[in-house]
Amino acid sequence: MIPHNESMILHTPFHTRCAAACEVNLWEDWKGYTTPQVFTEVDMEYFAVRNSTGVFDLSPMTKYRISGSDSGAFINKLITRDIRKLAVGRVFYALWCDAEGKVMDDGTIFRLSENDYRLCCYTRALDWLMWTAEGFDVTICEETAEVAALAVQGPTSCAVLKALGFSGVELLKPFGIAYFNFSGSQLMVSRTGFTGDLGYEVWMEPNQGEIFWDALFDAGRLYGIRAFGSSALDMLRIEAGFLQAGVDFVPADEAIRSGRSRSPFELGLGWLVSFDKPVFNGRKALLKEQAQGSRYAFVYLDVEGNKPAEHAFVYHADREVGTITSAAWCPTAKTNIAFAQVDARYGSKGQSLIAEIYYERELKWTRVMASCKVIDGPVFTPARRRQTPAPNF
Repeated sequence: MIPHNESMILHTPFHTRCAAACEVNLWEDWKGYTTPQVFTEVDMEYFAVRNSTGVFDLSPMTKYRISGSDSGAFINKLITRDIRKLAVGRVFYALWCDAEGKVMDDGTIFRLSENDYRLCCYTRALDWLMWTAEGFDVTICEETAEVAALAVQGPTSCAVLKALGFSGVELLKPFGIAYFNFSGSQLMVSRTGFTGDLGYEVWMEPNQGEIFWDALFDAGRLYGIRAFGSSALDMLRIEAGFLQAGVDFVPADEAIRSGRSRSPFELGLGWLVSFDKPVFNGRKALLKEQAQGSRYAFVYLDVEGNKPAEHAFVYHADREVGTITSAAWCPTAKTNIAFAQVDARYGSKGQSLIAEIYYERELKWTRVMASCKVIDGPVFTPARRRQTPAPNF
């Protein structure tokens, strides 16, 4: 029997350290876990990642272990990308669709050994995975609580991990995996992240969490290391052009109203669809859409001024043509960036549009009709993100 807990709030293996560092006591729920939204001040946390090293507790991320002789075949049916192209010791970004070709979720897949994978994603999807696995010799189990993880991101992140004793981590290529000994156990390090910067994710057993946190911050003391919360992460991922499920698209199994879900092509993720493999969920519908064209386009917008166009309507002349899903003033890129879903005819690079922005100052709401233009991609793509060996800032 599960002990009664009136709050039923879960704590990550790093909670005691996060609580000690969270000076403003601003928390939020992440899939049942209580996690910091802000530790001290959003801008300072943002600049820690862009100028030094930021640390983010990503333990609540949903994680599934997929193993068995048919694990590769099962995953290839599940996702739109071709898992056969993922080598052991590598990671790639993928998404999966329903039968109508609408995106259920996106995430990362780690190939740990020949027939052993870890899938990390936003939604809880065990039922969908089990249905898709029918007929395959495969074992699927959720391991969210069994794996603790920290994102260590920013220009000095490699230097910090080397100072911690992770010799050779600078040779790890983007989306690569390596293993290092620490405090009598082995940790997995992947060169991955959600900030668009040089960075790593460190995966460990929960009982190593506090010990590792303390050692990491001690090693990073002279490198400007700082914990950051979800508010700063949102700024970072928008600047880097990363979509978030539940924000930039509605997962297909959560959509209630017809027409609210989106296909990979409508999210600008057509490059993740591999038609050169024979069978996967949504393949027939996506082939039809590719031939006939999409209803919507996902676009990056450069918005006039410095007022973020959060939840704004997008217009062409007097016609409403779309909505903005994410927006932020990006300090490093010095750009007022927004993600939007618009009618496909208005999604071409260079297209001029208008965002209807409302913002409140001192109890007064102001309406701004801001000019904006479709740009061809993310506004922050530093060379250090892919540089190997990683630079030693």
